[in-house]
Amino acid sequence: MGKALDGIRVLDMTHVQSGPSATQILAWMGADVVKVEAPSGDITRRQLRDKPDVDSLYFTMLNSNKRSITLNTKSPEGKRIFLDLVRRSDVLVENFAPGALDRMGFTWEVLSEVNPRLVYASIKGFGPGTYADFKAYEVIAQAMGGSMSTTGFEDGPPMATGAQIGDSGTGIHTVAGILAALYQRVSTDRGQRVQVAMQDSVLNLCRVKLRDQQRLAHGPLSEYPNDEFGDEVPRSGNASGGGQPGWAVRTAPGGPNDYVYVIIQPTGWAPIARLIGHPELAEDPEWSTPEARLDKLDKAFSLIEEWSQELPKWDVLAALNEHNIPCGPIMSTREIIEDATLRENGVVTAVEHPERGTYHTVASPIRLSESAVDVVRSPLLGEHNADVYGSELGLSPEELADLSSNGVI
Repeated sequence: MGKALDGIRVLDMTHVQSGPSATQILAWMGADVVKVEAPSGDITRRQLRDKPDVDSLYFTMLNSNKRSITLNTKSPEGKRIFLDLVRRSDVLVENFAPGALDRMGFTWEVLSEVNPRLVYASIKGFGPGTYADFKAYEVIAQAMGGSMSTTGFEDGPPMATGAQIGDSGTGIHTVAGILAALYQRVSTDRGQRVQVAMQDSVLNLCRVKLRDQQRLAHGPLSEYPNDEFGDEVPRSGNASGGGQPGWAVRTAPGGPNDYVYVIIQPTGWAPIARLIGHPELAEDPEWSTPEARLDKLDKAFSLIEEWSQELPKWDVLAALNEHNIPCGPIMSTREIIEDATLRENGVVTAVEHPERGTYHTVASPIRLSESAVDVVRSPLLGEHNADVYGSELGLSPEELADLSSNGVI
């Protein structure tokens, strides 16, 4: 079976997480992703190592299905080779500091002249203007994109989310831009710039909070559990923030992740009331309608928790699902990596690595019926130098040896 992006060559000049997460998705979809690394390698090969002298899980879990070449793009010979690679590529992706490639001489004008069909994607922390030169990290993007100010409990500080919405979230947005540019190229035969900022991507994921910011002008947000409202969207703990109220309720035996998240739909209140031993609340006009429950949602979830905290979370889940009540267990990282269903579906998959042995990684969340994803290991540093420089660019073994001894590759 062919792959969706068979025949597409991607030059991957990315590092750390936002860029590699984007190019990994392209590789999963079948693109030939060639990771161009400095001779010292992507810094994450060495960061957060759990085993000495082998590529870290940080690197391996963001760079599967790619090839690796080394190249010193600051050297004259390295610049020439790089432009040869650009001529033979469809996509270039980079997430260097603003202006870094321009300073090397690789401006959009130069690259598009070398290859008019090139799709050149750049990931930066921020868009043009005041913040353009700010250094960006995952949690800084969360802080400046609206996530942290609206995450946490009302009486606590702003909080970061464990989901990497700044890095990997930006990567997903970048993939969408690249695929759109490739599609447009079919009719125009020309490439284009794709520019994505981490702050903008986080803001896009926080759009419902900007919705609520504007709703505040017309009064308190009734679906929020907060007692008081100022002129900004407050932090609201585990409230769903949507049309149907939800909360995480405790379960036995009371560990840090012994919780089930429960949504109270209008049709779900009666079966919940019966399940928790308060059938009278199904007909009580003070409780029976969503409007009646709005000012006592904290009490409603407290009543559910009085029932749930006596049972293990999987028993709570089974009981609620039996009555078609929307719910989900809070799954720890250990539970996720050991979950039989996620493994059977290939969402969590085992990969063999020649130096670190077997490790588990997350596979593609995107499934195409005609383009199956096979997750293969990340490349060793410079593993494909001979393939790319020798077989594809036509350099001789002697030339490769000279390039290596001179620090070009």
